[in-house]
Amino acid sequence: MTRPPQIAACGSWRSPLSAAQIATGSVRLAQPRIVGELVYWLESRPAENGRSVLVSAQPGELPRDLTPAPFSVRSRVHEYGGGAFAVTMDTAYFVNDADQQVYGQRLEGASPQALTAAPGCRFADLQVDPLRRRLIAVCEDHRQDTRVPKNSLQSIKLADGRLAVLAQDYGFYSSPALRPDGQQLAWLCWNAPLMPWEGCELWLAGLDADGLPFEARRVAGGNDESIFQPQFAPDGALHFISDRNGFWNIYRYAERKFRAVTRDSKDYGFSQWNFGMSSYGFLDDGSLYAARFNQGRSELAHIGVDGAVQTVERAFSQIEHVHAQGNQLALLAADSSHLPAVIWHDSQRELRLAQNAQQIPVSGLSTGEFLSFPTGNGETAYGWYYPPHNPEFRAPPGEKPPLLVKCHGGPTAMSGSGLDLRVQFWTSRGFAVADVNYRGSSGFGRAYRASLRGQWGIKDAEDCIAAARALVERGLADPQRLAISGSSAGGFTALCALAFHDCFHAGAVYYGISELESAMRDTHKFEAHYGDDLLGPWPAARETYRVRSPLYAAGRIRCPVIFFQGLKDKVVPPDQTQRMVQALRANQVPVECLEFPEEGHGFRRRETLQRTLEAELAFYGRVFGFTPAAGA
Repeated sequence: MTRPPQIAACGSWRSPLSAAQIATGSVRLAQPRIVGELVYWLESRPAENGRSVLVSAQPGELPRDLTPAPFSVRSRVHEYGGGAFAVTMDTAYFVNDADQQVYGQRLEGASPQALTAAPGCRFADLQVDPLRRRLIAVCEDHRQDTRVPKNSLQSIKLADGRLAVLAQDYGFYSSPALRPDGQQLAWLCWNAPLMPWEGCELWLAGLDADGLPFEARRVAGGNDESIFQPQFAPDGALHFISDRNGFWNIYRYAERKFRAVTRDSKDYGFSQWNFGMSSYGFLDDGSLYAARFNQGRSELAHIGVDGAVQTVERAFSQIEHVHAQGNQLALLAADSSHLPAVIWHDSQRELRLAQNAQQIPVSGLSTGEFLSFPTGNGETAYGWYYPPHNPEFRAPPGEKPPLLVKCHGGPTAMSGSGLDLRVQFWTSRGFAVADVNYRGSSGFGRAYRASLRGQWGIKDAEDCIAAARALVERGLADPQRLAISGSSAGGFTALCALAFHDCFHAGAVYYGISELESAMRDTHKFEAHYGDDLLGPWPAARETYRVRSPLYAAGRIRCPVIFFQGLKDKVVPPDQTQRMVQALRANQVPVECLEFPEEGHGFRRRETLQRTLEAELAFYGRVFGFTPAAGA
């Protein structure tokens, strides 16, 4: 007989998900790739201090770790990395985190051996050129200037690790792609102050007998066109994703002519924060599978050789990566009841090769509901609303739940609706959660993405406030218990909402920007001019940088704030948090700050993940007047 739920104050419910369970089970999967009969992917493991391991599996068999400790597969080009491995039939090549050099490892179990010997250089976007027995990679050279490194496209000889420059005239490079016969090379490049999702260029060149580019020419892109993922079809035609029609759609380029493969008001691409990102892939028959975003929700589409586009009926609501080979498809995907998993599919069957071991019964999950709400200037913003849910508990009559508004990073990122245990941590304790895709987020077309231009700190904060007020008006949240939380750029948004508005009663900031001038001055090359688009060109917009900085409006913050900061953060330096904490303490605002000496930008260690969740929960308990359940 089922017991009736206990009546308890929101926030105090005993959850089936402890912070320790989430921290231990929060293995991050990335970039699945099919080579022959095997699927390869990366696993970032908090229990191993965030070590990233290359794993392989033959469909139907158990996965096998390939990367021995202490090696960790991680690139730090642009600080965010990605594209850190490439695999042939007998060897895996990878970037080792500790020294950023490329290593080779025979797949039968041999120890990794250094391929490159270029201290001060970092590598990413590794691609195999089997015809010339070399790798092609993006190289970021810090040897002459650590603040403004030199980026280029280079080849790496497999015999001796010798480097050769293929392209070096632009400030940034990414996405090298070889034609199947090895006779042409395509790549993306751009210069500051552009970011690749604002504008970049697609170049195409022939390769001579020595493998050097000739007759290189720009075929697409520019300051107002974002290109993503060049890739050659089996017939040798170049394909790419462009937002020239307002949404990232797929195009074909052959015989110097373009043809739109898709013409949707949906995004087929991602904002390129990392290398190695992929949203589509070709089967041998020339058809392709692609992920697309429809109002923030992922769909899987099959596009036939005749151009017919069909939505594949799958339950996936969040697709993060797509790769295809032969008649096989590999996805990194999630839905509302399953965490991101590596999913393999062929014409006969579909298998989950890897998924996060931490799962909870569907009956205990809060399912995200699409949220659309009016915001400033008569516009509309979006997000996901998660009601409090725990089968064992319910709130006392008349009690509305506290609301936690989450701000994603970027700010040109996006929050999906796939299962996220960090959201369930709150909903299972009696919180409502709003995960906001404020104006400027990806997944809603170029105009929505560009609507934050010059408005960072204004429209994003307005949208988070509008989401909270919309839920209060619908009777779904307690108007006296509103909290906001964000990390990185989302931490800046949270601070702006606290400093320039009177809406929230508590805030949690994870490695967030508080002072814009020094943030842009001290940050790494990739983001050094990001503020030009979001705020205005420096130094002409100096006053804007100042008036938008939460640090200089710290006196207007009256509610408690908790901060979390890694002391090895190269993207948001620790002094951004430390100065804000000092300013709030000087104003007698209740403030807490937890620093983590071994963490950088984005926490990876199990102990850190557990401690931050527990500290944030205890903080809200003190502010909102509830006692978290013991041991929960």
